Amino acid sequence: MPLLNKLGTASPVGSGPVSAARSLSRLRTALTVFFALDGFLFAGWVVRIPAIKQQTGASASDLGLALLGVSAGAVVTMTLTGRLCRRFGSRPVTVAAGVLLALSIALPPLTRSALALGLVLLVFGTAYGGINVAMNSAAVDLVAALRRPAMPGFHAAFSLGGMIGAGLGGLVAGHLSPTWHLLGLTAVGLLLTAAAGPVLLRHPVPPPPESAPREKPPAGRMDGRSRRLVTVFGAIALCTAYGEGALADWGALHLETDLHARPGVAAAGYALFALTMTVGRLSGTALLERLGQTRTLVAGGATAAVGMLLGALAPTVWLALLGFAVTGLGLANIFPVAVARAGALAGPAGVAAASTLGYGGMLLGPPSIGFLADWFSLPVALTTVAGLAGGAALIGYAVRDAPAAAGRTGALPAGRDRGR
Repeated sequence: MPLLNKLGTASPVGSGPVSAARSLSRLRTALTVFFALDGFLFAGWVVRIPAIKQQTGASASDLGLALLGVSAGAVVTMTLTGRLCRRFGSRPVTVAAGVLLALSIALPPLTRSALALGLVLLVFGTAYGGINVAMNSAAVDLVAALRRPAMPGFHAAFSLGGMIGAGLGGLVAGHLSPTWHLLGLTAVGLLLTAAAGPVLLRHPVPPPPESAPREKPPAGRMDGRSRRLVTVFGAIALCTAYGEGALADWGALHLETDLHARPGVAAAGYALFALTMTVGRLSGTALLERLGQTRTLVAGGATAAVGMLLGALAPTVWLALLGFAVTGLGLANIFPVAVARAGALAGPAGVAAASTLGYGGMLLGPPSIGFLADWFSLPVALTTVAGLAGGAALIGYAVRDAPAAAGRTGALPAGRDRGR
């Protein structure tokens, strides 16, 4: 959509709008790098969980409590990050959190007990939570300027980074120790942050076209209606983040322990999940424009529920991998839609609130699945992912009319939400 000047007419070539369009393109590229880096580093860690579990001698429940450090650090940090974004800007906080994330990923293989692992994962979770709120807040601003529902594209970069990180982890699992592998990821993370960070800091986000009126998200407190809607979107994000976290933390162990897959094949399970999430998110903008939010949320939740039942209960590795793939397609666009809606309603405060609730799913997931795996079995524990995915579909349908007012912010076109 061409940018217009204050009179509503197209500006000549070489004028401000052309420069603004170039700035948007550079910002979009740099921000995409940070989303991809986040997924790459996180996946690099999760595929080494089996090796680090063995290294620390932790039981399933001990590991679940240690993994709680990631989610606890993330959730505690998210509200603070929203405030930092309002004070210093989303983009500087994104860069700072990217540096901390790259440095902290080298810490887990240095531990020799579940307690020490939990403590260093608290640091890793702090960085992970910070970068997720900051870069999603920056993306909400950029999406408003683009005037298209482009949020799934950023999350596609996260999934693509996760696919590459998991695939690389599977390839090097038999050749490199976790220490050298994760130290290498630290170096990659710092290099990419050094390359993309200056671009993100140097280019301001142009304002959206004045010909398209938009409501400015409140910079401070949310009113009662906005708070209720943000809470609903956070609940949807929670249901889906629980599934993403479960597959990241327990998927490889399920394939390796219950179905006797080789370590490389077990690592490929998360890579396949990330691949299908990437495919789903790359098509997410077109899907939202064609089907609208309600149909996208409901169909995604139902698909993920079916896929996870297959992935958890399948008797063979290949059927379980198929289930992981279907789950990735189903979950692909639910979290991006929920976070974008929250940001459209309340700016960084909305992103922080919805993300805090969303990553509460990861907070509940690791220990819940660990305890359920000890009490019953890991396959039974993983069926809870299917139940919450179905819950996300039901909530999405129940609030099919509620988010329509947010469509004027430019994050997602509510007028196209005819799936109700």
